[in-house]
Formats: sequence, structure tokens, C-alpha cells
Amino acid sequence: MNKFDRQSSSADIGPLPDDIAEELSRLPTEVISVSDAPSLAPPAPLSTDEVRTIVISLMLTMFLAALDQTIVATALPTIGRQFQDVSNLSWVITAYLLAGTAVAPVFGTLSDIYGRRAMLITSLSLFVAGSVLCAVAPNMPMLILARGLQGLGGGGIMPVVQTVISDVVSPRERGQYQAYFSSVWMVGGILGPVIGGVFAEHLHWSMIFWINLPLAAAALALLLPKMGKIPVFHRKRKVDWLGGVLLMAAAVVFMLVLTWGGTRYPWLSPTILAMVGGSIALAFVFIWHARRAAEPFLPLPLLSGTVAPYAMTAGGCALGALTGLTVQLPLYYESVYHLSASEAGLALIPLAAISTCGAAIAGRTMVHAKHYKRVAIVGTSFAAVCGLGLALTTLPLWGLLTLMGVFALGLGTTFPVCVVSLQNSVTRSQIGTITGAMNFFRSLLSSFTVAAFAAILLIALGTDVPLAGEHHHHGAVNAIASADMMTAFRYVFGAAAAMMACAALCLIAMEERPLAGPAAAQPVEMAE
Repeated sequence: MNKFDRQSSSADIGPLPDDIAEELSRLPTEVISVSDAPSLAPPAPLSTDEVRTIVISLMLTMFLAALDQTIVATALPTIGRQFQDVSNLSWVITAYLLAGTAVAPVFGTLSDIYGRRAMLITSLSLFVAGSVLCAVAPNMPMLILARGLQGLGGGGIMPVVQTVISDVVSPRERGQYQAYFSSVWMVGGILGPVIGGVFAEHLHWSMIFWINLPLAAAALALLLPKMGKIPVFHRKRKVDWLGGVLLMAAAVVFMLVLTWGGTRYPWLSPTILAMVGGSIALAFVFIWHARRAAEPFLPLPLLSGTVAPYAMTAGGCALGALTGLTVQLPLYYESVYHLSASEAGLALIPLAAISTCGAAIAGRTMVHAKHYKRVAIVGTSFAAVCGLGLALTTLPLWGLLTLMGVFALGLGTTFPVCVVSLQNSVTRSQIGTITGAMNFFRSLLSSFTVAAFAAILLIALGTDVPLAGEHHHHGAVNAIASADMMTAFRYVFGAAAAMMACAALCLIAMEERPLAGPAAAQPVEMAE
């Protein structure tokens, strides 16, 4: 034993001074779970084939949610006849939309706490359980409740899928993947009414729900084996359930106002005014609680800054204009151009399909361009000009569809730029939260736009005109003079142009932060 060993040995067995021992006794002794500790080594990168498999399974999963937003519409008359209840038919769709909108931020936040795998399985399980209950529902009330359960799952699918994509690909490459999912959403929205009508007419209306089971099973079979390789960025923490309940309650009451206002109750009726006051009160209580909670359900600073408010507003305006026109344009086609209901539905395809092309162009541009938001600024500006042109000119059907196609092309560029910019502005452990919040506010703004466009038409045409899903009443539609309908829709097109101008201004004001990832959409060799 040398002298250094002897010194070390004597120091080890000697007592500590009293002041040092007292200081050590006051140190915290918190034990950190091993599961919360960072990984000692980075996970193995996903291969191109694994990324492709994950993307395909996620696209199939999102197709389920997109399909069930519209597949029920054409089967409603058949369902109403079987249950002998027509007055509550609208709730079959409304229950799904209410539940889906309310839970979008919940699933986004929970995916940041418990992980993407758990929340994706949960949302798909709720969706499948709701589908089964819808298929076997013995009466209208049970069908409406089952649709609400299905909406809980469907509302969770969208934010979780978008969050998983952010875990798999870099921000620079993410735009083109968001464009793929926009196309899936468009295809699901277009095919939904067609498939629903075929099932209701030639098979049985319950098939529109049974079809979800094999599709969900296929999505899980493709995805689950690969989920273990997806990088983990969630952080376990205490869940602010009170904040989540307050946010959902405020959203549900607000959505009910938009659903019932002007239809079941007049806009200035005591019931609607009381509901508006209740929604505002719940929102203020939520904000008050979020400012005081140690770990709030939706951190308010996350929604501020130089990116989030502008990206959310721009994306909400674009989706609101698209949804509002999709709902109200069939009335215009039937009254002005004398199209049948099916022909009016076909005339909507350019609006939906070409907007997906715009999203694809923006997504591809983001892979290569340093100033990626310029494509969306140009696109939304063109859309605003086209909307103004629709408001100021009278065109034949082919001219209207052409101008509407250019409008949709510019509008579609907004979506990938806004989604990727939002996700790129927060830490990895908050991507689920910001994605859920984005989907939540988009849905609210879309519902508000549909109600606003309906209110514009009601003011211009009178309170006896069929709106928002009631276009199949040809007698009422034909009773409206074409000139009056054209005049009324000038205000609708003008409102859509104003929304796209607002989106363009928000994109100009939004900070353009650099995107991480390769400069081109090609695989990068990993270092040995």
C-alpha cells in the first residue's frame, strides 16, 4: 500500500465535520424513475421501408376518421325511416363532430405524457367500440350516443397521427408527408357519401360502421410492430384533468351555439345568449386556472410568440373557408346553374381535390426552399384575389369551376406550412400538445365559418331558405330567384376572400424559423 492509498483509506474511515454532515442532510433525496431517464444511446434510425410502412398505416388510420365524418350523411334518410325518428337525425352527425372537436387537445396533450403508442391504441379502440355500438344500435338515442363515442376516438386520431409523423421524419421533410395526409382526408371526404349511399341502398346502413373493423385491424397490424422503433419524446407528468374538462366544456357549449343558433333557436334568443355567456365564462375559468396551475393542461405561453398564433389563425382561416364553401356551394349550384343534387356534389370535387394539389406543392417546396413560407404567402394571396373575383363577376359554370380551382390551389398551400411551422416552434415533448391545440382551434373556426356563411345567406335571402345540409329540398331551392342567389353569394365569396387575405397577412407576420433536416428529400447515410 502506497502513501496515496493510506491517505484515501484514512479519509474514508474518518468522521465528516459537523457542518458538512448537516449540509448533506438537507439535500433533496428525490428518486427518478429509470423509465423517465434519457436513453444512454440514440435509437437506431428507421429504414426507408420502415418509414414507408408507418406512413401507410397512419394514412389508413386517418382515412377511417375522414371517412366517418361524411359516410353517414347519405344514409340518414334510411336510418330515419328504420327508427321512425327524423327530427333527431342531425344529431347523428353533430354528436360525432362535437366529441371529436372537444377531445382533440386532450389526445394531443396525453400523447406528450403517456406516449404516442398508448394514445393511438386508445383512440382506435374507442373508434372501433363506437362503430360496433353504432352498427347494433336498436334505436336513435343509442345510435347518437354511440356516434359520440366514435367521435371521441376519431377526434384523437388526427392529432396523434400528425404527432407520430413529427417523430419519424425531420421538419424539412415533414411538409410533403402532411400533403399526403391532406390527400387522404380529401379522398375520405369524397368517397364517404358515395360508399354510404351504396351501403344504405344495396346492403344495410349498418355496413357503414362494420367496415371500420377490418380497416382498423389492418392499420394496427401494420403499425404496432414498428412502433417500438419510433423515437420516444414524451415526458410523464401530472395530468391537469380540471383544465382539460374546462376546455372541453367550453368547446362543447360553443359548438352547440353554432349548431342551434339560427335553426333551433333564434340567434338573439335567451337560450343562445345564455349559452354564449356560459361558453365565455368557462373559457375565462380555464384561462384563470391555466395561469395558476403548476403544469397546466394547455400551457398558455405555448400559444403565444411569433409562430403559434399566426400559424393557427392562417390554418384556421383556410380550413374555415374551404369547409364553409363546401357546405353552402351545392345550394348555389342548384339554384343558379340548375344542377341536380348529385351533379352539385360532383361540382364540389375540384374544390377539395385541387386544394390537395396545393398542399403537395407546398410540401415539396419545403424540402428544398430556405424561405419555405413564401409559397403559402403567394398561394393565399392568389386565393384572396380569386375569391374577390368570384364576388365581383358573373361566370358560366366552367368559368366558376376554373376560378374555384385556382382558389383551392392557393388555399391548399397553407396547410403543410402551418402544421410544420407550429411543430417546429416547440420542443419535442410538446409537439403533441401544440398539434392537438391546432386541430381544436381549426375545428372551432371551421364551425364558426359554416355558421357565419349560413347567417350571411339568411340575411340576404330570408329565414325560409334551406341551408347547411338541407339542399335536397328542391322546391324551396327552386323558389329562390337565381339573381337573388347570385347576389347573396357575392357576400359569401367576399367573406371567403377576406379570410384568405387574413391568412396571407398572418403568414407574412409569422416568424420563419429554420427547418432541421436534409436539404433534399433523399436518405442520409448514418455515420459509423
